[in-house]
Amino acid sequence: MTRRAVVIGTGHYLPERVVENAEFEKTLDTTDEWIRSRSGIERRHFAAEGETTSDMAAAAAKAALAEAGMEAESVDAIVLATSTADLTFPSAATMVQSKLGMTRGFAFDVQAVCAGFAYALANANALILSGQADRVLVIGAETFSRIMDWTDRSTCVLFGDGAGALLLEAQESAGTSDDRGILATDLNSDGRYKDLLYVDGGVSTQNTGHLRMQGNQVFRHAVEKLAKTANTALERANLTTADVDWIVPHQANIRIIQGTAKKMGLSMDNVVVTVQDHGNTSAASIPLALSVGKSRGQIKEGDLIVTEAIGGGLAWGAVVLRW
Repeated sequence: MTRRAVVIGTGHYLPERVVENAEFEKTLDTTDEWIRSRSGIERRHFAAEGETTSDMAAAAAKAALAEAGMEAESVDAIVLATSTADLTFPSAATMVQSKLGMTRGFAFDVQAVCAGFAYALANANALILSGQADRVLVIGAETFSRIMDWTDRSTCVLFGDGAGALLLEAQESAGTSDDRGILATDLNSDGRYKDLLYVDGGVSTQNTGHLRMQGNQVFRHAVEKLAKTANTALERANLTTADVDWIVPHQANIRIIQGTAKKMGLSMDNVVVTVQDHGNTSAASIPLALSVGKSRGQIKEGDLIVTEAIGGGLAWGAVVLRW
């Protein structure tokens, strides 16, 4: 028998405020058509004043626990992927732990920007496979609206806020590619490309900073690296693209999503797409899309799913799991 990390609950949270593309036309030299044609984004959600990353993460986590019929005290660990934690320290994950009323176990943040949720899943999977935890809440949550330069039309129209969560549970399986749960992961980074996507500030520079991106260069790297990491993870699981039911990608840009699917030889009919409604929510985008895809009736038990993402670092990775 083989120990697997199986998804038993999903949940997501989106702030109440919805910002349509037309709202940017009032302050920027841009149009709804320009934004849609280049990104596929139609609207996004922005956090309310005083609403934090840990608030949204806790709401998504509560929804995942409710779907699974579990109490927070049954959870052994929280792994929270975010680049926009409430404070420099402590971790946003420990704040979520408190908001859930969870007084046991442990919690920590993972920071790999848009690839954060893939990294968080890989870490949670390792905790379960090693026996250090039996149930792990894996959360992606971001308030990117706090780090936007509202004069830069090439970036500020692309990002949104939100959170998504999965509850993973250790289950014994046969040890084959037919098992439910996480079957393989692949993580990568290359710090030579730091200047392609970064925030020009931080604690040691004593400047909050804003997001900066060379969009064309990020696009050039994205399709190739995303397709490669997805295929690598599939190979590690002894599977091929022919076995895939759904790609649930990082929701950054519809052209990247389409290009990656094409490079993998898969139809867009096999892709869960939410970018039009949420924009790029960085580490939150994959769990958001998984939760929304399940609620739509797209994702069903037994489906083989590939998630993949790339973000600042550059950091990228993929996870293959059977729902």
